[in-house]
Amino acid sequence: MRITHDHALVREWELVLVSQGLAPHVGESMDGFVLSVRADEAAAARAALAAYDEENLRAARERVTPPEPMSLFSGIILGELLLLFFFITSLKTPAFPWLQRGSADAERILNGELWRVVTALTLHADIAHVLGNAAAAAIFFSAVCSILGAGLGSVALLFAGAIGNYLNALMYGSHGSAHISVGASTAVFGAVGMLGVLGMSTRRRTTMVARRRWLSVAAAVALLAMLGTAGQRTDLFAHLFGFAAGVVMAALVVITRLKAPGELTQLSCGAAALAVIACCWYLALA
Repeated sequence: MRITHDHALVREWELVLVSQGLAPHVGESMDGFVLSVRADEAAAARAALAAYDEENLRAARERVTPPEPMSLFSGIILGELLLLFFFITSLKTPAFPWLQRGSADAERILNGELWRVVTALTLHADIAHVLGNAAAAAIFFSAVCSILGAGLGSVALLFAGAIGNYLNALMYGSHGSAHISVGASTAVFGAVGMLGVLGMSTRRRTTMVARRRWLSVAAAVALLAMLGTAGQRTDLFAHLFGFAAGVVMAALVVITRLKAPGELTQLSCGAAALAVIACCWYLALA
C-alpha cells in the first residue's frame, strides 16, 4: 500500500491505521518498509492516511517561525510621540483646551462625545505619567509589533485602548459616578493582554508543551497585577478593561488565523490609526 525507507514514518502510518480499528502489516523489501492491509480494508486505510497527510500539511502551513529578536524601533517611536504630544499639550492656550476637550470624561463619553476614548490615550497628567507610559510602550508595543507588524499592531493597540476607555466610562456611568482619566496606559495594558494570548498561540504552533503555553498568560496576568494596581492615582478599571480588550482582540486574531500582512497593508493600517487619532482630535477641538 505504501513504501518508505523511513522506519519511523511507517510506524506512524501503522499507528494511524490501528487507531481507526484496522489491522495493518509492516514488512520489509528491497525497496524499503512496506505497509499493507487486507483488501477489504484498503479503502478505509487510504482515507485514513489521506486525512493524516492533510492534517500534517495543514500543520506545516500554520507552523510559524520563531519571532525575530524584538526591535524597540516601533515602541521607541510611539514613546517619542507620546512625549512630544505631552509637551505640546503642556502649552496651555485658550485656543486649544486639550485636557478639557480630550480627557476620558465618563459622563460626556456616554452623552455622545465618543472621540474622548481615543484622545484621552494621547494625554498625560504630568512628566512622570508620560515617561512611565512611554517606557512601557517601548517594551510592550514593540513586542506586539514583532508578531503583528507595526501597522496592524498600531490599529490593535488603538482599538484596545479605545474599547477599554469606553467600557470604563460605561462602568462608572452605570453607577452615576463622575470619572475623568487620561493616559496611554489603557492601551499599554491592551498590549499586555494581547501578548498573553498571542504568545500562547505562538508557542502552541511551535509544538511546545501545553504547560509552557500558559506561561504567557500567567506572565501577562502577573504584569497586570504588578503594574496595573500600583500608585494612588492608578485607574485600575481602565487597566482591567484595556487588558480584557487586548485579550479579546488577540483571540480574534488567533481564531481567524490572521497573519502579519505585507508592507503595503502595514503602512495602510498605520496611516489609518494616525487618521483616526487626528479625526478624533478634530472633533474634540472643533
